[in-house]
Amino acid sequence: MKEEVLIVILNEFADWESAFIAASLNSGVTPNSQGRYTVKTISINKKPVTSIGGFTVLPDYDLNSVPEKFAALILIGGTQWFQPEAEQIKVLLTKATHIGAVIGGICNASVFLGMNGYLNDVKHTSNTLPYLQQFAKEMYTGQELYIDQQAVRDGKLVTANGSAFLEFNRELLIALNADSDENINANYQFMKKGLCPL
Repeated sequence: MKEEVLIVILNEFADWESAFIAASLNSGVTPNSQGRYTVKTISINKKPVTSIGGFTVLPDYDLNSVPEKFAALILIGGTQWFQPEAEQIKVLLTKATHIGAVIGGICNASVFLGMNGYLNDVKHTSNTLPYLQQFAKEMYTGQELYIDQQAVRDGKLVTANGSAFLEFNRELLIALNADSDENINANYQFMKKGLCPL
């Protein structure tokens, strides 16, 4: 039975930030491979969630039906991470940490990790250091570990800025041992450069 990966979505989530990682995990990294994981969505409740692009998603899980085990918890960016409603997601982060799951946060979701102390002792990135400091305030003390690049993986934590959905995908695939490094890098190069040279 495949392990589950939970993708956290809130209203006005950035649908494009989840597309590559969901497809790569669910269907496989290369066209001839099989996905090693099953991707499920989770939100605060089971009401439909609408993305920035207008996709309406019915979450598989809510905070009252979190599975006992999952391989990763991936927080997708969007406009709601600074709203009081998002505070309820902290219980998922606590559980993910307790069971040793991979945790990923992209765009404003990476800032949410900073707002809750998850970036203080690990290498990380976000939507620029000043932006992270502006919203995370005194809960964030990891400035010395901030790396100004598209995506950063440190152990079981992956962070990325809002323009780095392909790099986020690559680093999460590596963290989850979803395929060989060679296939993961080939997947990234194809998605980044396509069929035509840049």
